[in-house]
Amino acid sequence: MAAPRSDAVLTSAVEVARLAAEEIAEPGTVGDHVGVAMEGDRVATHSFACTARAYPGWRWAVTLARPPRARKATVSEVHLLPGEGALLSPEWVPYAERLAPGDVGPQDRTPYVEDDPRLEPGWEATGEEDVDQAALWELGLGRPRVLSAEGREAAATRWWEGEHGPSSETARKAPAPCSTCGYFVPMAGALRSVFGVCANEWSPADGSVVTLGFGCGAHSEVDVERRPPERIDPPVLDDAAEIEFVER
Repeated sequence: MAAPRSDAVLTSAVEVARLAAEEIAEPGTVGDHVGVAMEGDRVATHSFACTARAYPGWRWAVTLARPPRARKATVSEVHLLPGEGALLSPEWVPYAERLAPGDVGPQDRTPYVEDDPRLEPGWEATGEEDVDQAALWELGLGRPRVLSAEGREAAATRWWEGEHGPSSETARKAPAPCSTCGYFVPMAGALRSVFGVCANEWSPADGSVVTLGFGCGAHSEVDVERRPPERIDPPVLDDAAEIEFVER
């Protein structure tokens, strides 16, 4: 596509463009003329630096036009546009994507995600017998969707790497793992071999999902270190010496 032809009337109308910008700009914020560009036949845009402290890197853009055979430029549009290095507001992110774990409060609702890859229809076979049986049972309870394989993997990774996983500081200092604790309640389905729920009210993980390799000091089969009582001999009191001291 051929570039628009230069137009001497439009390219020379710098003051016309400047006055148009100054009409809507704050006083003293229209700076030097930066340049002019032909947008089309008999249409050009003049750019001026913006000197407002709140808009560093921005520029005033004034578009001029000229009707055929006219010898005078007319103002079409005036805009404040960002230039290279301009300070811009953050890119808008939808509400559903801004949410982070822990953001949902008692009265909040998360938006419905129709094509959530972590879920699948409750009646869809997964190829894992225990999972499929659970899905059929859940469908009978009126749950239209259950965890998909991707959803289970995401949850398992999050729990494994979380504060109740085998690599957490609490687990590293534990005297024994959850796999041997009487308060460990295994999960049902495909996650049973790795995860369960802690049912010990004295544990920091009570009511939370824990891995078999997690552990804490409230393990059902461990005990505190019991030391034999230390014998302390009572001091010897010399009554005779005390009486002699009083008599003197």
